Amino acid sequence: MKRKTILVVDESDLFRDYMKSRLSQFNLEVATAVNGLDGVTKVRNLLPDAVLLDYHLSRKTCKEVLEEKARDQNAAGIPVILTAQKIDKNRLLELMSFNIKKVLIKPIRIDGLYQTLSELLGVQFEIDETPCVIEAHVNDTILFIEIAQGMNREKIELLRFKIAELRELYGITHPRVLIMISDMELSFVDGPNIELLLDTVLSASGAKNRHLKVLTRSTFVRAFVQGRGEYAEIEVVYDLRKAMDGLLADPGTGESDSARGEIISERILAADHKESSQESVEMRFTAEVRKPLSLETLRDSGKGLSIAVVDDDFVIQELIKTSFGAISARVSAYSEGRSFLEAMKTGGSYDLVFLDILMPGMNGYEVLDGLRSGGIDVPVIILSALGQKEAVLKAFQRGVKSYLIKPLKPEQILRKALEILKSNF
Repeated sequence: MKRKTILVVDESDLFRDYMKSRLSQFNLEVATAVNGLDGVTKVRNLLPDAVLLDYHLSRKTCKEVLEEKARDQNAAGIPVILTAQKIDKNRLLELMSFNIKKVLIKPIRIDGLYQTLSELLGVQFEIDETPCVIEAHVNDTILFIEIAQGMNREKIELLRFKIAELRELYGITHPRVLIMISDMELSFVDGPNIELLLDTVLSASGAKNRHLKVLTRSTFVRAFVQGRGEYAEIEVVYDLRKAMDGLLADPGTGESDSARGEIISERILAADHKESSQESVEMRFTAEVRKPLSLETLRDSGKGLSIAVVDDDFVIQELIKTSFGAISARVSAYSEGRSFLEAMKTGGSYDLVFLDILMPGMNGYEVLDGLRSGGIDVPVIILSALGQKEAVLKAFQRGVKSYLIKPLKPEQILRKALEILKSNF
């Protein structure tokens, strides 16, 4: 029986590689195109059974690709799955007549993609459905990886590409890594999954063993790591403060730091942690030389973005306005937390929020509490002039994984925003 063919048209090398790696395992023939022009050519020549088409393309726009496909009688009927970081509803409506069967917003849910492909191509997909949440962020060139609820091999494999994406974005050559394992009971049956997790992180990050720390309360994980020679020098710790001592160059430690470390460790690692997520398998997980950011890429990412900065420092407000103004994003400034919260509760909507911690009146922590109690879900980047370790502890205590330490630089601001908003995985 002839294998079904899917054409992946996307300008991200990592996304194309991931799709080819995963879909090929299900007896699919996977072809790739690197831009719109390449996509048009391969649609005509290959006549695939389905096209996975990204909205953001160069050489030819997504609409031009679809128009040329529609003019070709042989290709017109090929179903299209459209992917996008963000797309205006009016622009989307313009495209729906071009045989688009599904629109997936990046980072896409891989189980949703599999289901759509199964319906279009009649191919069966078997994936690990173990409940699992994996998040990955870079803060001050440290790679923070949090895995909760369970070990899902599909997501662990995906983590390899997420790490590569973050390393490429930040230009990190010698990373330091913290893996936080929480909200799960582990035993000897989980040994292969722990091995896969550690091997994936080490190979994808390029980190040396001594630069990787594992934060967990699991005695099994500690015994497993200590009993394997290939994991020598990987330190397993119970307390976030101790983990950060080895990862952050912050000499100031004291009783208050220790207390905060114990509090945060309890929140992250408690075995009876009851907060749950409805996620299944999802493509999201949130001396260094940094690559210059492409202004063209930034401008494309910034179109239509709405940013809020909540900070009583006028200089910070202007810095963020200037940084995002260069890429045509809209920025609203609030000098204190209460007015921002009121705006959000009365219908305000933002793609991203920069939030200062130390403000008069309502501080940043109270703003976070207000967002949570109001059921308002918006990505938040904490701004802090506090010491690095103190900022990490406080940020994680409030459930915020991304932070920036003042003083800020425009490229630093934009890079962090790209990490949150322009993610393929």
